[in-house]
Amino acid sequence: MSNVISNVTSKVINKDNNEIKDLPILYSLRNCPYAMRGRLAIYKSKQPVLLRDLVLSNKPAEMLAASPKGTVPVVVLPDGLVIEESLDVMLWALQRSDPNDLLHHNLGTVDNTLSVSYLEEMLMLIDEFDTDFKRALEAYKCAKRYQEANVDECRAICEKYITRLELKLTDHEFLMSNQESLLDIALMPFIRQFARVERQWYLQSPYPKVRQWLNNYLQSPVFTKVMAKHPLWIDNHEVVLFGG
Repeated sequence: MSNVISNVTSKVINKDNNEIKDLPILYSLRNCPYAMRGRLAIYKSKQPVLLRDLVLSNKPAEMLAASPKGTVPVVVLPDGLVIEESLDVMLWALQRSDPNDLLHHNLGTVDNTLSVSYLEEMLMLIDEFDTDFKRALEAYKCAKRYQEANVDECRAICEKYITRLELKLTDHEFLMSNQESLLDIALMPFIRQFARVERQWYLQSPYPKVRQWLNNYLQSPVFTKVMAKHPLWIDNHEVVLFGG
């Protein structure tokens, strides 16, 4: 991770509108979980950006020039600085504006005997899920897709992480506390993927708290707006203002 830490709608606006000047540009892919959590953080921060939707088979040359690795999300700031990791995008947005205290700066330390802040604890958990859980999830998805014999085994590895979330949600309404946090919106897109691998099994699984938590997101107006479909920017360079 790099050192970048620091009532929302989307709409199409005229290219000559002064509103688009000096705004960050967000390159995004609608169903990518990394791009999804980047958009969620930008939405929650109420930071306006120019959204450029793309597809992996036809990436804009402007994006590749800014970020040759070619993955999303990518934010290009007016001064030319490029933010090209999803967690960095989230932190950039929320450190500029965090009206709902998703970074939990106002809650102090995780408990009274530790000096670890809520943000530090969240970053450690996100890193663990981004590496270990994501690896297990990909193995589970592949096993199911190719009807391999080890689907149950792959699922069981994922369940170790889902069980931890279930326990957290038993203690409080959200993953870190009784208020929404960075951790919730960072993990949600990947738990959504887990829930879709074996839908019938998931609906009967012993994780009612996780199901309710996920459903609350998937059925929310916020998720509907964050997942809205926009014209591909590469087709006509249509300007879409997202957030703010």
